[in-house]
Amino acid sequence: MPTLRWYFDFISPFSYLQWQKLKAMLGERRVELVPVAFGAVLEARGQKGPAEIVGKREFTYRHVLWQARREGVSLRFPPAHPFNPLAALRLCLVAGATPEAVDAIFDWIWRRGEAGDSVEALAPVIDALGVEAQALGTDAIKAALRENTEAALVAGVFGVPTLSIGDELFWGNDAHDFALDALQHPGLLDEPEMQRLKQLPVGIRRRA
Repeated sequence: MPTLRWYFDFISPFSYLQWQKLKAMLGERRVELVPVAFGAVLEARGQKGPAEIVGKREFTYRHVLWQARREGVSLRFPPAHPFNPLAALRLCLVAGATPEAVDAIFDWIWRRGEAGDSVEALAPVIDALGVEAQALGTDAIKAALRENTEAALVAGVFGVPTLSIGDELFWGNDAHDFALDALQHPGLLDEPEMQRLKQLPVGIRRRA
């Protein structure tokens, strides 16, 4: 069985949506939950996030709300977005990156629409998870988040959420069915046309 890893950040509403699908799988398959700093991934790849691009920001927010309603998932945006997710990511690691911790933090930020940008804002979740607030600022936890993010970059991750099946990456909530199909049909990505696409040269459009 291939190793499954899920790379995510609490800043991402699409991560929240895919989490609703993924947690239903946990009783059947082991999935390693890997919180990463999406901002650091973007910086390493030389990219901007959707919320940093005028026009794309508004479309993305409406699109994610539409997806949530279509999927029957309650979603309410936090008071500000994008926000600094480091406290939420570190809380997740302090709590062991368990499904219960991931669920509690996502619910606080994206189901209830509460702020998740500081230790103070996350105080009710910290108490509910039974961890010490000061643990979020330790060097060990900061290093663990950096290591997770570096490991994601080495694996080829360029966005969140990303589900890896062995060495294959499936990016986005809307790629979840694609990932499930690849799990059920291991030869899917070995088909000739799938393989040809990996070698497709980059064409350059010249301006008139």
